[in-house]
Amino acid sequence: MNHPPAALIGVDFSSAPSRAKPIVMAQGTRLGAVLRLDGVQRFATLAAFGDWLQQPGPWLGGFDLPFGLPRELVLQLGWPGDWAACMDHYAAQPREQLRETFAAFCHARPVGAKFAHRATDGPAGSSPSMKWVNPPVAWMLHAGVPLLRAAGVGFPAHGPVAPAADRQALEAYPGLLARALIGTRSYKSDTAARQTPERLIARKDIVEALEQGRSALGLRLKLSAAQRDALAADARGDTLDAVLCLMQAAWASTQPGYGLPAGVDALEGWILSA
Repeated sequence: MNHPPAALIGVDFSSAPSRAKPIVMAQGTRLGAVLRLDGVQRFATLAAFGDWLQQPGPWLGGFDLPFGLPRELVLQLGWPGDWAACMDHYAAQPREQLRETFAAFCHARPVGAKFAHRATDGPAGSSPSMKWVNPPVAWMLHAGVPLLRAAGVGFPAHGPVAPAADRQALEAYPGLLARALIGTRSYKSDTAARQTPERLIARKDIVEALEQGRSALGLRLKLSAAQRDALAADARGDTLDAVLCLMQAAWASTQPGYGLPAGVDALEGWILSA
């Protein structure tokens, strides 16, 4: 079993952060089966988040962005099959060119199977990592993975973990844990008109379930009254999503090999607890 690192983080990422829609990072400490929320930080620019990543650890983080592309897509496009080389190739291309490449790939495929998927997408219920709209996860990968790699962060799902690496990044997905707690009920919206009382109740139900330890992760979230109120009050759900990613990172800290399945495809990667 892995020893818990000094810090755990969960990150709700944005490929185009702003003051109104920042990158949100929840920080916590696991003590046995209890995860204490220590604080929340917000970053209005990619550069500010990149500066934070450059700081020394140790930490183990769950990040809400894809770290890899579908093998089927990579092979068909003739891109490098090695993850690091593939990410270098991907990051070097402008988004407009990537959009045209992906659109052409989808156009040539039958209705209902336009996108290529990673092996993790099915069990996680996640969007394909090549999707460039609603949600634009392809741009999240394009913006986020180079930041993490530039900071020298380790990627356990994508190759051997360097023993000296004191910061390890794992792919998280808050929707996976949220669905396990409240089913298909919607709990957030970026649109003011859709920030309804029903969604507020759903957020409160998620927080209550986390505090009572009702997820399959075997962990209980410890919050102050002010933190509890803040998680419910954020109608966009970004703060709660960061905490859901933090929960997944905390679970990974209790699992051999961070809970990654044996034989995970290092090109594609894997979503925590899928």
